[in-house]
Amino acid sequence: MTGSRDNGRSPRGWRASTEERPGARRALIAVSLLFLALFLVLPLLAVFVEALKDGIGPFLDAIAEPDALSAIRLTLLVAAISVPLNVMFGVAASWAITKFDFAGKSLLTTLIDLPFSVSPVVSGLIYVLLFGASGWFGGWLMDRDIQIMFAVPGIVLATVFVTFPFVARELIPLMAEQGRDDEEAAVSLGASGWQTFWYVTLPNIRWGLLYGVLLCNARAMGEFGAVSVVSGHIRGETNTMPLHVEILYNEYNFIAAFAVASLLALLALVTLVAKSLLEWRYGYSNSGAGH
Repeated sequence: MTGSRDNGRSPRGWRASTEERPGARRALIAVSLLFLALFLVLPLLAVFVEALKDGIGPFLDAIAEPDALSAIRLTLLVAAISVPLNVMFGVAASWAITKFDFAGKSLLTTLIDLPFSVSPVVSGLIYVLLFGASGWFGGWLMDRDIQIMFAVPGIVLATVFVTFPFVARELIPLMAEQGRDDEEAAVSLGASGWQTFWYVTLPNIRWGLLYGVLLCNARAMGEFGAVSVVSGHIRGETNTMPLHVEILYNEYNFIAAFAVASLLALLALVTLVAKSLLEWRYGYSNSGAGH
């Protein structure tokens, strides 16, 4: 009798200890929504309001201004170069870390996280130290008339450095969870390494790869600190969109500054929507794969 009463009470006691009361749930949800409204929704809304404060005409004029168009083109160019490079690195590093055992594996995994712990400004200064006029390779580059600092190559290098963990960090846990059985089976059936990757590995990681590409692209287009150090702030030549926004704001050209900033905010919102869709689709694929 005593044992049956204990068994009858333990489920109720377990539920009581793991479920929040309705009031606590409402309070947590309210706090979360308040923070989102204050620190996410309102700032984004303020950017669009300020950009369109004088109407659509000044907004379009600010976007069509030659320096703004140059900044937009450069931002897209840098992203178009750095993201594919990071995809190649991320896939290769993830494949090596999860599919093979080798000396230095843990060191490689740690180094992938290095840009997360290093300030972007420091990242830019590293390239100035290496390729600047007084840097380690500066004299050699100048003798051969190769321009890296204060030019597109330097911006690309800095952007690659600060964004390369994103793809790898999305793929490593996913590929580790999937294990090596599928690849080993394909190899045992005579598939080459490329065939194994293309027909076995890639279909299993495609949603995680797209997710990493989205995050990498968003960071590449919005990077400020590292790019600011290596760009030289040459108006119309080496200014990306974030740098152009800073210059316009410092010149008290607020409408133009918020107009360009609104484009960056719009890109962030598009990335957020695409990220949410991929999370839904990715989660759906995983749940389906488990059955």
